[in-house]
Amino acid sequence: MKASASLTVVIPALAVQAARIIQSNDDGWAELYLRSFNDALNAAGHDVVLSAPADDQSGAGSSDSPPSPRTDPCGYNSCPGNGGTTGHNDTRPDLNWVNSFPVTAMKYGIDTFGPRLWNGSAPDFAVAGPNVGSNVFVQLPFSGTVAAAAFAAHDAGIPSIAFSAASTGRLAFDTSPVPLRSSLYGQLATQLTNRILASGAPYLPPEVFLNVNFPKAEGDCTDASDFEWVLTRVNPGIISPPDVEFCGGNRLPTELSVITHKGCFISVSVADAKDKTTAPNRSQAVVLDKLRDMLSCLPS
Repeated sequence: MKASASLTVVIPALAVQAARIIQSNDDGWAELYLRSFNDALNAAGHDVVLSAPADDQSGAGSSDSPPSPRTDPCGYNSCPGNGGTTGHNDTRPDLNWVNSFPVTAMKYGIDTFGPRLWNGSAPDFAVAGPNVGSNVFVQLPFSGTVAAAAFAAHDAGIPSIAFSAASTGRLAFDTSPVPLRSSLYGQLATQLTNRILASGAPYLPPEVFLNVNFPKAEGDCTDASDFEWVLTRVNPGIISPPDVEFCGGNRLPTELSVITHKGCFISVSVADAKDKTTAPNRSQAVVLDKLRDMLSCLPS
């Protein structure tokens, strides 16, 4: 197995201005994938405020409800019982939990926690995940990670990306040593985030988010340089309008066909934030222009 490359190697030196980023997920604020990504974003120079559910809220979809007082400790005993409705790490106010759903947590990050730490400024960007497990096609409406990103794009007007990862196995934030899959997914997610930010504002078209799915981090896919990025669509396009022209055709591969393909292929879909389906080809074209030289064609 190859050793994982360092952050300075796998995150290219791009002309990326430090951004104010809100981060959430549906697996809980103490999940290791979320924290590894948070570490990588901070190492890249961004100002990140994490705002995620107090414990696992997988499958919550777009549920949204005011947080209620906790009686039990947060996931992985990461906050005490009887801890109120929201809270943060004692020494890091940028790490916040909300005792409610992923969408609610994203909302609190955007409206409350972020501005509080940024002297009233709004976030430039939002990210969700990496989710523990993939989110493709029919899974999207049920995923709280995807819903948090869709909320940011549709309701708050903030460009966003939802990241999900095929290698599963839940781990606490303080797991040591950090397994390769967690650090690798964090590095790859930061690489794409940096690339979108380096492309300049507006970072993404309005009313869309990127839905990104990483394959399993195993076998020949254990270093960031092993992976290739493929532009995809969320749902099969049997009767849909044509996709953007790319790789010799006007029908992009589906997310599922990419992450199950032999090799180390990452699917990147331009998703409609209103209904979590494939966005129109005009929005796909904008993203293609931003990412063209890092994208690959899926082998037949």
